[in-house]
Amino acid sequence: MKSFWAVLLAAVLIGSIVSQGEAEEMVIHNGSKVAFDYTLTVDGKVFDSSAGRTPLEYTQGDNQLLPGLTKKMEGLKVGEEKSIVIKPEEAYGMPNPAAFKEVPIKSLPADMKPEAGMMLQANDKNGQVFPVKISEVKKDSVIMDLNHPLSGKTLFFKVKIVSIK
Repeated sequence: MKSFWAVLLAAVLIGSIVSQGEAEEMVIHNGSKVAFDYTLTVDGKVFDSSAGRTPLEYTQGDNQLLPGLTKKMEGLKVGEEKSIVIKPEEAYGMPNPAAFKEVPIKSLPADMKPEAGMMLQANDKNGQVFPVKISEVKKDSVIMDLNHPLSGKTLFFKVKIVSIK
């Protein structure tokens, strides 16, 4: 009878050790719920960071992050840090020449003095707010760049995996 209980206890302990080892070795895979800290650098300047905020959370494979970032996070473990470079094609794409629109200056706020490079906010037909940039100022109009501000840019992420569930 003692040997039965000894074997059962040993099996329970071994199962517990295996379970703990599996938890420690958990890696990001499709369906993982992940929390991570990050710093995004673009053109040598910090563009965004989770520093001082709660980590960013997402589910791997649910298209919540940029495709290039999702792909390069696959296989990372809790506590792991990685520098990730994402080319425009796997981020916001290349600028679309059709996304430049000429807008009459009189359609801008009367107190605004438009300048090339100025960032504004516009609303789409559904009321969604999105950033636009004045790329050129003409006599009676401005050329608006409706591309995402990071289109055509290589993104440099430094990530640290906080949790995986």
